[in-house]
Amino acid sequence: MGLRIVQLAVSPFVMNATLAIDEASGEAALFDPGDEIPALLAWAGREKAEITRLVATHCHLDHVGAAGEAAHQLGLPLKLHADDEPLLDALDRQAALFGLPPPPEPPAERRHLAAGDTLVLGESELRVLLCPGHSPGSLCFAGDGKVIVGDVLFQGSIGRTDLPGGDYGQLMDSIATHLLTLPDATEVFSGHGSPTTIGQERRTNPFVRGLG
Repeated sequence: MGLRIVQLAVSPFVMNATLAIDEASGEAALFDPGDEIPALLAWAGREKAEITRLVATHCHLDHVGAAGEAAHQLGLPLKLHADDEPLLDALDRQAALFGLPPPPEPPAERRHLAAGDTLVLGESELRVLLCPGHSPGSLCFAGDGKVIVGDVLFQGSIGRTDLPGGDYGQLMDSIATHLLTLPDATEVFSGHGSPTTIGQERRTNPFVRGLG
């Protein structure tokens, strides 16, 4: 038993929606409901996941474009960091930057997560890490030898910092302080691309090699 992490890529942005499932109870959190909500809910059913938490690692369009639809379908508030709320309220402007139509209205019911909070799923827990840089309120979630990192860290790369609210110095400090201090065996689940480990990124990622 423990925490099982599974991902499904959705949307033209090929963004990884993530399920963290407590294997003892089936209780789960859905991270980053960016698009294709019917497909995501059907996928959760196949994974025997009972979604009791709806969470945003950050509030860029590709990660929360369909959060309003997901919140309505699941009857859940969206959990996010307060510093990313302006991005959530500007989803239509984000879409316009990419020449896309406005997404559904973002969820009105929200709950704020802060550094040091704990996300409880049945018998499992995920510790909330505030990792700004890709966005002001980017969050990572660590527990049971795993960490869900959104767009903070990727296999062989890091999150971009050229979008509004991005800060390269903050991002590198977040990676060094909060992620590279985790054990090398920690599995890393990113918002795009394949899973990796902290040790692999410490050794081979040219952006973070030497940070810690």
